[in-house]
Amino acid sequence: MNTIALLLPLALFMGSMGLAAFFWSLRRGQYDDMEGAANRILIDDEGPAQ
Repeated sequence: MNTIALLLPLALFMGSMGLAAFFWSLRRGQYDDMEGAANRILIDDEGPAQ
């Protein structure tokens, strides 16, 4: 019983920190351009490097 009393608040705290980190990354624009990097690799260069 003592283990549950310790682990339950710890799990709730860690879950809330993960959720806070997710919302922080949303606010910072981490997920704004999901297809940009995938499409950027397909663009050819103009010519050979000199």
